[in-house]
Amino acid sequence: MMVSSEAVPFSKSGGLADVASSLSIALSVLDNDVRLVIPNYGSTDDSLFTTLPQATEIMIGGKFEKVRFKQLAYQGITVYLIDHPWFSKRRGIYGDTSYTPYGDNLLRYTLFAKASLALCKELDWVPQILHCHDWTAGFLPSLAKEDSENTFNKTTVVFTIHNLAYQGVYPRLDLLLTALPIKATSLEGKGVDQRANMLKTALEDADLLTTVSPTYAREIQQEEHGCGLHRLLKSRTKELFGILNGIDTEEWNPENDRFLDTHFSIEDLGGKAVLKEKMQKRFGLPVAPKVPVIAMISRIADQKGFVELCQGTPCALEQIVTDFPVQILIIGTGDKALEEKLTMLAELHDNLSVNLIFSNEAAHLVEAGSDFFLMPSRYEPCGLNQMYSLRYGTIPIARRTGGLADSIIDLTEDDGTGILFETMSGAAIYKAVERAINLYASDSATISAIRKRGMAVDFSWINSAEEYMNVYRHTQKG
Repeated sequence: MMVSSEAVPFSKSGGLADVASSLSIALSVLDNDVRLVIPNYGSTDDSLFTTLPQATEIMIGGKFEKVRFKQLAYQGITVYLIDHPWFSKRRGIYGDTSYTPYGDNLLRYTLFAKASLALCKELDWVPQILHCHDWTAGFLPSLAKEDSENTFNKTTVVFTIHNLAYQGVYPRLDLLLTALPIKATSLEGKGVDQRANMLKTALEDADLLTTVSPTYAREIQQEEHGCGLHRLLKSRTKELFGILNGIDTEEWNPENDRFLDTHFSIEDLGGKAVLKEKMQKRFGLPVAPKVPVIAMISRIADQKGFVELCQGTPCALEQIVTDFPVQILIIGTGDKALEEKLTMLAELHDNLSVNLIFSNEAAHLVEAGSDFFLMPSRYEPCGLNQMYSLRYGTIPIARRTGGLADSIIDLTEDDGTGILFETMSGAAIYKAVERAINLYASDSATISAIRKRGMAVDFSWINSAEEYMNVYRHTQKG
């Protein structure tokens, strides 16, 4: 039983949605009975779902809330919707915008957790594995463990950390409204500063912990990346596993990408040059086949390296577009001050294109048409764009952290696929880009060989699903 607050194509705000669906489907291909449980948001298209006759009442907020369930067979798995007005009558997933979370999210996702377990009882179906994802499912491990009927005493509870920075922290007294016991494992801090922490609760109570890359699993046990929970994670190191996410190799396939009108393959890269020209025209860059294009598709946020790119006078980004024969293409939205700085720089430099948009179609064109892809992240639990880039023969330039370190081999090694740098600074980003520019100027045969090595790497979800199967067997209860 896979429990997630979002899953494509039903709901999505980030990479969690891709993981929940793709991993579920891959596990099904490996001959598992997989049920995926998600909330029924106002934005969810539930027209193909069947409303089940079962329903339940959940004690929360001082009263009983009636919850209904909907079901759909989808690509080899069964998807259930938890149907309640706290989800279905809202415009957004976690808030009306990404900057304005709903004030009652603690109650909403406690209701979701309780209803997910109630669904099992209503169906008379008890999973061998209960796999919970991120802070929104943080109370599930303890709810399963403390179930008064011992329904789940033979169920192994697995919890996956997608981004440790998001923990679901709320005022301690708000726990009274959840009708959950107030216990030390659910709290952080001391005295009057104690607060409820949903993610910490899961880290304490789950049987097994996973995160989305081996390097990130090591990083979060250290103070720098541990977000205040590194000691707890260090104490559970024997139960903590890092498994690199996969990608949807059907959607992200340069040979038949539905968003592209020209295609290419590892045997014939010719179409990539055609798409580069189309991309340059589309985003207002001079058509220049011999000038390398370095792209970024990202949230415009400090985590993604934009502070290091934009701070100072002149900033690193301005130095790059001034000093090198290069074109920089940025797509994304986020921090308003950073957006304004990027827009101002783009007005001054015709080899810098900044596009404050969110577009799946544009992302496919840019991944296919670019020469390099820049990911100067402060931290990156897994990252997906570097995998998309490699699959499309676009050479990644990235900081050696998290999943970036696990999926890119630096070109100093014989089987290198990209450029990695260590230090988080504007100067380090500048030097890494300089390496890319010099590489591009070397010879086309070298570039072609690097592209093909990247395209040959298998990032399919089946590989990741098999690793999860090994983790599930690690502590099989029943």
